[in-house]
This record gives sequence, structure tokens and C-alpha cells, in this order.
Amino acid sequence: MNPKISIGSWAFAFGPFAEAPWPLARILQYAQHAGYDGVEINGFAPHPTPELYPTAESRQALLEEIRSYGLGISGYAPDFTSAPPDRSEQSAYLELLQGYIDFCLDLGIATIRVDTVSPPEALTEAEYEERFSRLVSTWRASAELASEKGLRIVWEFEPGFWLNKPSEVKRLVEAVNHPAFQVLFDTSHAYMSGVVGARQTGEKELLSGGITEYARLLEDHIGHFHLIDSDGTLHDEETSTHAAFGAGEIDFQAVLSELKPLVSAMEWWCVDFCFNAEVEEWGREAIPFIRKAIKEVE
Repeated sequence: MNPKISIGSWAFAFGPFAEAPWPLARILQYAQHAGYDGVEINGFAPHPTPELYPTAESRQALLEEIRSYGLGISGYAPDFTSAPPDRSEQSAYLELLQGYIDFCLDLGIATIRVDTVSPPEALTEAEYEERFSRLVSTWRASAELASEKGLRIVWEFEPGFWLNKPSEVKRLVEAVNHPAFQVLFDTSHAYMSGVVGARQTGEKELLSGGITEYARLLEDHIGHFHLIDSDGTLHDEETSTHAAFGAGEIDFQAVLSELKPLVSAMEWWCVDFCFNAEVEEWGREAIPFIRKAIKEVE
């Protein structure tokens, strides 16, 4: 395994960095010096959005800036908060998506990250199924739109958003049933949702085999990979805490060994330090940690 490793730029924009987000140029310089091969772009201003880079010329200049640091782009995580896909008109969601697809095409990005936007909540069976059906329809249409341009959609499940039980994740991706729609497997989110059962409504659904069992459950559907440790807690009681590598509960050697058939062929793996105040220090330590873990399973 010799993946390119990127770092998510959202780590320098949300949480502790929200009041003073790092500009992209600073992140690019950091990523280069820390040994990353690329960045995964946060699609919330002040980081790159279609509105901030509205023309082909401005996007070409952005691409050239990123490449000038010797970096590539592993994916794009745009803003769909104005059109939750389980509750909004499909047309509104697809209109946003089309703009993001055009943006990604101009930047040579093949992967668009999505989530359900809606928080986890208890619903009646009728409400649940209506929203589930709407989500499936919208994401199948999204995948079709993306596939027409050679792009793919990857869904990042996590405790902070609706559909956070292992069986729900599997059911949803199988219901969408489109080759351009896959799951983004984040090791911290998988631990919190599959092992801890964080923010699950109703009866908890836990996997005794840990996140390796989660990976086997989704093995036919994993299309993108985020690596980060978990200490078993939530950040602000909302979503997974992203801990320093080696400081949490995840056995990365076991995980990489289990996931090797799936992730060894992936061009990119992304390090996700969202909401972590120590990303500048811990992000530098991530590259040697991951490379060492890879060698141990080869």
C-alpha cells in the first residue's frame, strides 16, 4: 500500500479555528511542510467555493496555486446545509450539486463528500420511511448526475447526523444502489457509531467486532477513507472527537490489515482532524504514524 495522504482543510476552519480560519495558502504551506501529498477541500467560505471562484480562469489559478506546493486534491466537501436531502425538494439539492460538480470538474476533483445534514432524532415509522425514501431518491439522482461527468458521491456517516446505526448505513447505500454512490469510511465515526452507539435513537445497535466488523459490513460499498483516532467521546456532545493517532481506542494495525483489500487500491487517504485545536502539532505526527502502520501490515 502506498496511498497519497491528504489533510482535510476543514480542520483549520471549524471549532477552535472558527473565529480565525486559516487561509488556504497557509494550509497549503503547512501540508507541504508536514509531508502531505494533498488537501481535501472544505467547501465552506473562506475556503474555496464556487462563489469565491466563479470563473474557469479563477479556478485554474486556484488549481495552479495548489499544485505550486506540490499538492493534489483528494476530494471536495461542499455545503448542503440549505437543502437537507431528506427534507428538501430534490430540485433544490440537485441545483446545488450541479454547481459543485462544475466546480470539481474545473479543479480535476473526482470525489464529492456528502452527509444527511439533519441531526439524529426519534421519528414515527411513517416519518422515518418518508424521509428515508426521499433521501434515497435524491441521492440516486445525485449519483446519476455525478456519474455523467465521471465523478462520484461519497456519504460520510457520523453520530451527529441522521442514519447513524450500522444497519441504517448499509440499508441506505444498498437502497441507493448506484455505482457512483459509495460510503466514506471514517475510522473515528465508525468507532463512535458502531462501537459506542453515540447519539443513536431508540435501542442501541453495537458491533462486538468493532470497526473491523463495520468495515466487513460495508466492504462492497466503501469508496473513500478518512483516518483519525477516537477516544470514545463526542466533541461538544455532537459528533466524534478526533484524537491524536495512537492516543485513542483504535488499533490501526488491525484496521488497516482488515481493510487492506479495500483501501490498498485507493489513490487517496485523508487525515481528518476536524474540531481539534492541536491539529498543527498532531497533523505533523500523523504522516509517520500512518506510514509506519502501513509497513506493519505489508
